[in-house]
This record gives sequence, structure tokens and C-alpha cells, in this order.
Amino acid sequence: MKTPNSDKILRDTVVRELEWDPRVHTDHIGVAASDGAITLSGHVPSYSDRWAAVRAAERVYAVRTVADEIEIKLSDSSVRDDEDIAEDIARHMHSNTAIPSGIKAEVHDGHVTLRGHVEWNYERSEAERSIRYLAGVHNVSNTITVKPHLPKTADVDHRVSEAIERMADLDARSIRVTATNGTVYLHGVVHSFAERRTAGFAAAAAPGVTNVENEILVTP
Repeated sequence: MKTPNSDKILRDTVVRELEWDPRVHTDHIGVAASDGAITLSGHVPSYSDRWAAVRAAERVYAVRTVADEIEIKLSDSSVRDDEDIAEDIARHMHSNTAIPSGIKAEVHDGHVTLRGHVEWNYERSEAERSIRYLAGVHNVSNTITVKPHLPKTADVDHRVSEAIERMADLDARSIRVTATNGTVYLHGVVHSFAERRTAGFAAAAAPGVTNVENEILVTP
């Protein structure tokens, strides 16, 4: 049951988690809480700061959703033109053996759009991760599609269910898995946003998965 101070307690807990994370510059981040929904506002000096702030808020118990309204205000030393950023991205992706050739990055005013297709979801994630910390990047839109050699749908169901059962920090009994044409649907209830995200990652890593619809509810 919600008490008059529930929102304030949750907000203060999120603030402490942000302050605890050395990757986050909290000087100009605002936090608001309402019925388990957290809104992050203000500005940070890099895209990686913004990403880390959202992940930190999601880790907090009783957080149901996180709305990211943080702006990025680059320092003078981090400002770069699009051509310079694009060349840096190309070098990083070329040197990363986990990223297949054929992935393209378009840069416009520091906003990066990734295009192409891969066989595994982890390759899609790795392409985004590889440029998350590059100076000058404001945002990353990952439009890479996953096109695996699809096994039977029943096999996808089974593989995802097994992957979730192997996760020590998840209660597999509370999660139901269905799959249609490579898209996995997750249903059920978990106790934190972090658990929900973990289940989604486990499902995305399974062979044959092209997309994950994570419909798991968070109920502290």
C-alpha cells in the first residue's frame, strides 16, 4: 500500500543510487517519482552518462518504469563534427571482431543511426555498445535488424525458457514464454525493473530470436 512518503522515499533511493555510480555525473540530474515511475531530467556531459543514469535508476527496488528526459550538453573539448565522429565509429567497429561487416553508421548533429542486419542479437547490441563512450555522440538509434537462420518456433520457446531458468537472479516460474516467427513474448511478474531487463536480455540471446516483446510486469 502506498504511503504519503512513498514517492519521496523512492526518489531519495534513486538519487543515492545515482550518486553511488561512478559513471554518472549527478550535478545536474533531477529525479521525480510517482507511483513507481521515475523521471530523470536535467543534463549530462555525454551519452554514456545518460545511459548509465537510466540503468542506475532501473536497478532500484520498487522502480516500475524510467522516463529519460535527460539532455546532453557536451563540453567544448567533446564537440566534434559529424565526419570526425563517423570516422571514429568506423574504426571502432572495424576493430571489434564481434561486429560483422556491413553495419553502417549515419551521423547527423552527433546523433548516430545504426543500420544493417546481423544473425545474432548480441551482435546488434555490441554495435551500439562499441560507440556508446565515443566523444561527441549525443544519441544512438539502433535500427539494425536480426535475421537468423530460424529454427522451429517450439525450439525457440524451449531455448528461451531454458535460458531464463539458468539465470540465478530470476524466478523462472513467474515468467511465461511464447514465440511466433522469431518474435519472443515474455509474460509474468517480477519484483524489479532490473529483473525484467535481465529476462529480456536472456531471451534476446537465444538462437532464432529476431525480436523480444517484454510484457513482464514489475510488482515490488
